[in-house]
Amino acid sequence: MSQELFTGIEPAAKRPKLDTATNGDSMASTEIDEGLYSRQLYVLGHEAMKQMALSNVLISGMKGLGVEIAKNVVLGGVKSVTIHDSGNVETRDLSSQYFLRGDDVGKNRAEVTLPRLAELNSYVPVNAHTGSLSEEFLSQFQVVVLTASTLDEQLRIGDFAHHNNIKLIVAETRGLFAAIFCDFGKDFTVVDVNGEQPISAMVSAITTDAESVVTCADEVRHGLEDGDYVTFSEVKGMVELNGCEPRRVTVLGPYTFRVGDTSGLSTYLEGGVATQVKMPKVIHFSALRERLAAPEFVYSDYAKFDRPGQLHLGFACLHEYEKANGRLPRPRNAADADAFLAVVKEHNGKLAAAVEEVDEKLLRQLAFNATGDLCPMQGFIGGVTAQEVMKACSGKFMPVLQNCYFDALECLPSDESVLTEADCAPKNSRYDGQIAVFGAAFQARLESLKYFVVGAGAIGCEHLKNMSLMGVGCGADGHIYVTDMDTIEKSNLNRQFLFRPWDVQQMKSNTAANAVKLMNPACRITAQQNRVGPDSEDIYNDDFFEQLDGVANALDNVDARMYMDRRCVYYGKSLLESGTLGTKGNIQVVYPHLTESYSSSQDPPEKSIPICTLKNFPNLIEHTLQWARDSFEGVFSQTPETARQYLTDPKFMERTLKQSGVVPVETLQNVKSALVDLRPKTFEDCVRWARLQFQQQFSSQIRQLLFNFPPDQKTDSGAPFWSGPKRCPTPIEFSADVETHLDYVVSGANLFAEVYGISGTRDRAAVAAIVATVQVPKFVPRSGVKIDVTESDAAASRNQNSDESVLMELQASIPPTSTFAGLKLMPVQFEKDDDTNFHMDFIVATSNLRAENYSIAPANRLKSKLIAGKIIPAIATTTAAVSGLVGLEMYKIAQGHNQLESFKNGFLNLALPFFGFSEPIAAAKLKFYENEFSLWDSFELNGVENGSEMTLKEFLDYFKTKHRLEISMLSQGVCMLYSFFLAPAKAKERMDWKMTELVQKISKKKLRPHVKCLVFELCCTDEADEDVEVPYVKYRFR
Repeated sequence: MSQELFTGIEPAAKRPKLDTATNGDSMASTEIDEGLYSRQLYVLGHEAMKQMALSNVLISGMKGLGVEIAKNVVLGGVKSVTIHDSGNVETRDLSSQYFLRGDDVGKNRAEVTLPRLAELNSYVPVNAHTGSLSEEFLSQFQVVVLTASTLDEQLRIGDFAHHNNIKLIVAETRGLFAAIFCDFGKDFTVVDVNGEQPISAMVSAITTDAESVVTCADEVRHGLEDGDYVTFSEVKGMVELNGCEPRRVTVLGPYTFRVGDTSGLSTYLEGGVATQVKMPKVIHFSALRERLAAPEFVYSDYAKFDRPGQLHLGFACLHEYEKANGRLPRPRNAADADAFLAVVKEHNGKLAAAVEEVDEKLLRQLAFNATGDLCPMQGFIGGVTAQEVMKACSGKFMPVLQNCYFDALECLPSDESVLTEADCAPKNSRYDGQIAVFGAAFQARLESLKYFVVGAGAIGCEHLKNMSLMGVGCGADGHIYVTDMDTIEKSNLNRQFLFRPWDVQQMKSNTAANAVKLMNPACRITAQQNRVGPDSEDIYNDDFFEQLDGVANALDNVDARMYMDRRCVYYGKSLLESGTLGTKGNIQVVYPHLTESYSSSQDPPEKSIPICTLKNFPNLIEHTLQWARDSFEGVFSQTPETARQYLTDPKFMERTLKQSGVVPVETLQNVKSALVDLRPKTFEDCVRWARLQFQQQFSSQIRQLLFNFPPDQKTDSGAPFWSGPKRCPTPIEFSADVETHLDYVVSGANLFAEVYGISGTRDRAAVAAIVATVQVPKFVPRSGVKIDVTESDAAASRNQNSDESVLMELQASIPPTSTFAGLKLMPVQFEKDDDTNFHMDFIVATSNLRAENYSIAPANRLKSKLIAGKIIPAIATTTAAVSGLVGLEMYKIAQGHNQLESFKNGFLNLALPFFGFSEPIAAAKLKFYENEFSLWDSFELNGVENGSEMTLKEFLDYFKTKHRLEISMLSQGVCMLYSFFLAPAKAKERMDWKMTELVQKISKKKLRPHVKCLVFELCCTDEADEDVEVPYVKYRFR
């Protein structure tokens, strides 16, 4: 493993200069750059983002919290952002303000932050203000955020803002404590209280009644709640409900609900879809002055139910203390803490709402933390606060009502006596804000840590920012390793804030490492581009993992997460796991010998769409989009890949014929169609193929389906066949004048041409001219065609054995590979984010044509990309908040905490807003005899002594003698090395094989040079001949 530091920092003079005066010029139109904002659009929607683009935002205070809020708001895309600070940069500001540099000390914070902040988003003008916050100045903003104001100024601005309908947010952090206050005016309308997609349910019955009951089709749960509203569509008979004003729901059960009076409406016949309607909600906010006396709390941690009232009083009294003394209480200064408590007791019930009994221990900690400045805390509170700014601008999601307090005192050492005033006193260091809370000795510990960050996407960027400012890996013995194999795309820039437009197409890990080196030049970081997995275990080997203090995952898929989880369990390393989905986020702490692992519990698998529904009976746009994606993969990727394998693999045919069911026939049919039946010679052939494919997919197949099941078809019970989720389709007649029809042909022809290396064209008129020459055969229905109606039918069809004569005929009809000399097929790999490659053009056209067949509402390109591309909605605010929580847990791990109650798994939903924290689940304990063990334990066995390696017989005898265990089965990976039912001759032969020899002979693979240990799984019985669970074996042979 290379220990070289990342030194390729591009000098500022060589980087493109951004003229902030031009920022926002292109936002004069209402068009939203979907290429940049796509992931955020899936969270907020177009309307909310258009509302944000009308809002001017002021953020006062450009220390760590202020810049975190500003960063997220600028990335989010508002009309303008003005940053305010009248103070100058101090060395301690570098603890969390990542847009400041060492040579900025003495300069105005807002002015030096401005150009670096403006680089984040060219659509958002950023301005700096260094004067006072006069009422005239404030009146030009729709939202004002205060992060470093005195209480007197907060109250003055709060009164003015409330009277003038300016939304006000006050956010403060004090070391491990934080506070947020929101006032969005007397009458603030929330257009969407939770951000969830509206629910739809298919209807099977509606009663005619004063309290009409709606029953859902096929016993599918409707998912509605009391107080929801619905409207209807596609109802037959009671047509007055179609497009009706939203009706209030009263839930009767999981499949039924009431919708009020239908007694004056027509009689219900059949069908219908009930769709939830998001109803606006008006919130009445009180001014800051009123809420100071009568707070309304949003609880950030239900295990600390009694703390908000105490902290509400404490934060107010800190301002009073500072006003009286000209400074805040000094870190770990007992006299200052006593004086602060005296202020609290004096002003309890006067300055802020009274508490029955002052929690002196808690508020003493607040005094000790008063000058603290922690980057992870700024990340968490900054993310939450920035989301409140977006709510204030757009009315999207429920705001904080109105006071929220948070603390993370669990981050302190178990023995607080180690925190002395001398240790926590300022050292004229960039880390002074952190030293104030944890002390200089702990700072040295952070700097010596070695951490592995897996992924440099959105969460990875935030992790690296936090770690570099915390000082993790910044000492002589410390190091950060980051790996990510991806390059930067335009859509990343909206939330992966270490990247700039000129970084597009550069490697993420390199660019992120460069960026954090600028934030903290002491950061020792190595950037790599390796995928974590078995193929990179020669890089991330025993030596690599054994040196680490921990791993922080920043991954976007479950398989990689589970792999890293297994590696951390194997090497006994802590793992900080996190993820986001829109406004939702979670963190999990995996701690050696204490907690369960990430893999110990898993989410239920996603519901798959039944094959019959996809092929013949779609009823949702999700079904047509999946069908379109399957069509893309089948035609442009899988079929040419299969044909390519036939051309390049001499054993292809032998291997194919050995497969079961209908697979051999389907495989050879694909080869024949790609190489013989459909192989084009010119682009005109590709257009002809696309036109005929249109006819087959959207006309002929539908006509055949209706021939088998006419519109008036009845089931065996006499019910209409086409009812409930089965929509009766109609064929489409092609017309080159219809945009979607030509979209399909143009995109399909160009993709088909790409597979065969033929040049295509975007000239729609030219394509339409070719289409006009295509002879389309007349459809003739075929009798005896079997169409699967149920999943059991589909499964039976898949399991049918191939007809031997058909197979022989197919095999004979495919010419030998020698006749295709020079032919190179290029399977197309689906890429959703390139709008020039025809991929999404084909998907959107195919899906919407299929939707038209079945009278399903079409989806626009953005929604189609979300569903077909399986895109995870994302927003910078959630990412920042989640990474901040991860940083707080990292403090605890570095402290050496080893009690479950010290750690917090967390779940948050910024849309609600909701914060839920819980202790991690303890690792399950098992026993054999009196030996207790968990997933973290193993048998450690040194297989080589005095230069001689253990044989299988010696291995079995060792466990029988040492642990009183009879091994009945022994495996390594997928290979069974020994079992009680093994043939006696084979068992005897293997007994004298050395263990590494045994593994290599059975697996038929050589052990790679970096492998020092083998993992063996055992099945054992005890002395009573009872099966017992035992740990795995870590067998060291090098």
